[in-house]
Amino acid sequence: RKNKNDFNDAQAIAEAAQRDNMTFVEAKTIEQQDIQMLLRIRDRQVRMRTKLNNQIRGLLSEYGLTIAQGKAALTNQLPDIIEDASNGLTLIARSVFNELYDEYCLLDKQITACEKKITLHTKDNPVCIRLQSIIGIGKLTAAALYAAVNDAKQFHNGRHLSAWCGLVPKQYSSGGKTVLRGISKRGSPYLRSLLIHGARAVLQYCPGKTDRLSVWA
Repeated sequence: RKNKNDFNDAQAIAEAAQRDNMTFVEAKTIEQQDIQMLLRIRDRQVRMRTKLNNQIRGLLSEYGLTIAQGKAALTNQLPDIIEDASNGLTLIARSVFNELYDEYCLLDKQITACEKKITLHTKDNPVCIRLQSIIGIGKLTAAALYAAVNDAKQFHNGRHLSAWCGLVPKQYSSGGKTVLRGISKRGSPYLRSLLIHGARAVLQYCPGKTDRLSVWA
């Protein structure tokens, strides 16, 4: 049985199907696959934009010019730097930075277009609408949850979903001694990052509030 072939695979599937403690994942719908595709494309574009932002700032620093971190600072300051004739940039450098700025703006437009497509696919979706009613969950997090979790009924409770997302502590227990470490980080890193960002937003909202959620947080 150590060798992988169709016969051994079929035996393993048949054996697993007979076990009571096995959990099975349902296939995604076409709509969920479309949303997941758009989310992955947007994630790649955002990472590319961040890398380009860092590269532009790094190259400018070699000429003694600095720009604050963030998208707004670059889009506001870089055109002025390119047009400023007294900052010591060469003609070649100005040309290169102008091309990089155009590339950055193009990526920004592509991200916006991708987000509009995601909104178009989810604005009338009852599951996404219900998810967005939860504090800390916006349209992207709702879309990511809907695309990743085919049917939430496959989880016995919210704790099981949290474990599936990799948000619960890793457990190393033996001999009656329980040891808990950092979160397991199982599952989708993208979905987990969105949920963590949402939780941080909720924590910023909580100070001074007296509702049950704020007091618990």
